[in-house]
Parts: sequence; C-alpha cells; structure tokens
Amino acid sequence: MRLYQHLLLWPLIAASFVPHSCDHRGREYTFRDISHDHQGPKIIAAFQPWFGDPDHIRIEYNSNDPAVIHRQIQEAKKLGIYAFAVDWYGDRHPFLDRTYALIQQMASQEHFHVALMYDETEEDDGHATEDALQALQTAYKRYIGPEAPGHESYLQFQGRPVLFVFPKRGNTDWNQVRQAVNGWASPPILLYKDDPPQQFSGAFDGQYAWVHPGPKGWTANGSEWGEEYLENFYKKMRSKHGDQIAVGTVWPGFDDSRASWSLNRHMDQRCGKTLQDTLRVFAENNDPEHPMPFVLIATWNDYEEGTAIENGLARCSSSSPPNS
Repeated sequence: MRLYQHLLLWPLIAASFVPHSCDHRGREYTFRDISHDHQGPKIIAAFQPWFGDPDHIRIEYNSNDPAVIHRQIQEAKKLGIYAFAVDWYGDRHPFLDRTYALIQQMASQEHFHVALMYDETEEDDGHATEDALQALQTAYKRYIGPEAPGHESYLQFQGRPVLFVFPKRGNTDWNQVRQAVNGWASPPILLYKDDPPQQFSGAFDGQYAWVHPGPKGWTANGSEWGEEYLENFYKKMRSKHGDQIAVGTVWPGFDDSRASWSLNRHMDQRCGKTLQDTLRVFAENNDPEHPMPFVLIATWNDYEEGTAIENGLARCSSSSPPNS
C-alpha cells in the first residue's frame, strides 16, 4: 500500500515520509530531491499569519506567539522547506504585520528565509495604487532594505528580493509601483498570480500558479484537482513568457467550508494523491537544464480553505481507494 494511503503525520515526514511522484522517465521524485539538489528549485510554503485574530476561525494556536513560530520554522526546515511566503497587507492589518515581523526575526536566527505575499486591497475606492506604494515602501524600510532588521533572511533570487503579489480587484497601477520600487538599492523581483492585466505585464518579472480547478471549474464531488490548469500554466510560461520566472505550485486539496467567505468549493485530497499529482505535474514540466527557481506549496496552514499541510493529510482506509 502506498504511503499516501496512510495518515501523513507531519513529525514523521522528515524521517519516514517524503511526498513521492514520478517524472516522465519514471524516476521517483520527492520534495527532498528538490531541496537537496543545489541546482533545483527551492521549496517555499505559503503561510497564513492571522490565527488568533478574531476575523478568522479559532485553531489551537496564536500566530503572534513566538513559540508557535519557532516550532513552525523548525518543522518546515525538517521537510526541506527553504522559506515561508507570508500573506501581508501592510499597515491595513496590524496583527498580520506583527506575525510577519516575528517570522522574519526568527528566520534570521534559524537560518531560514521569508518573503512577503502582498495582498492587493479589495476596496474599490481609487486608493489601491496609493495603498500599494505605501505598503511596499513600509516593507522596504522594515523588512527588505539594507537597514532593515533581519533583512539577510529575506528571500532573494539572483541578488534581488522576491515579492509575491496576490491580486484582488486589479485596480492598482502596477507600472507606477514598478517605477517606485526600481529606486530600491536592489529592485525587487515582482511575481504575479497567473497573468497580470496586459497593461501591467511589463511591471512583473514572472508569475506563480495557485490552487485552481481546470477550465470546467469545480466539481461537486471534488474530483477536479487542477491538472489541466497546471499543464496550461507551465505551457504558457514556456511558450509565451520564456524570459520570465515561473514558480510552480503544488497543493493537497481545497475546502473553503470553514471560511466566512465560503463559496462551497471543494477539491478532494484523494488520500494524498492530489498533492502527489500536483508534484508529478511540476516534475514533468521542470526542465533540469533550466529549472524553475522555486516551487510553492499552497499552503502551510490555511485551515479556512482546507489547503494546510502543517498537520499532515487525511487518513484513507484501504477499503476506500482515492479517486483517480
């Protein structure tokens, strides 16, 4: 029986379980292969910093607790994860900013790395560009610039800080933002989730995939896990954006039933096979001669949308095989 058909207990992953899949040559391909290959991609896990904030569900820990952050960094390192990409809204959400500051402080002590995933404002009030400019200038002073405490732990690629952008309403003038951040001592690499609006395509250095079903959309039984979406993403990046950075993404499933914004979307974990298959699609599309610099796990701890891997994956009995 495959290990994916058992409960994947997180403390045991480093010692006995590493997610396996096969590339087109039939070779076993694992997270550990990725992290131990100095020429291969670094593993990044998307991190949600808001637990303990009353705007989100209650779980067993508070993200502002230093002991919690220390434990999470240690567990991530055991798996070979290189960095957390942390959801961040600037000063719009002080609780989240405090968590990020704590993560960067601890990352600098633990030889770990961290990056910002800037969430564009959802307010359609004409201030999206102003908000982004202010937030990124704050990020530079507090976290990224040469005078920022712990800046050496900030994720870099080719000597430049990496900044993920998670779009919302799309009303930010990213050309104006790009012009502003080009004035940094080391201009950042800006990565957008999927295709940015065409008028802003020149402002970004690359794209990252995220948790999406294929073109036919979500299915009621959760059997649609995103294979066609991922294949299209990698193909697009090769054929249309060969000069840009592509960040591959893997995920264990999706279930937003616990979220206050739920749309009843569900992607079955399939006893771990969804994680296995998204890793397989990444491996099949990663050119070893020109490897993608990063692979993103979506996510480390999003319990509201059912993508967390922090505590392992769901148990499946041998009498109920995963959906194909």
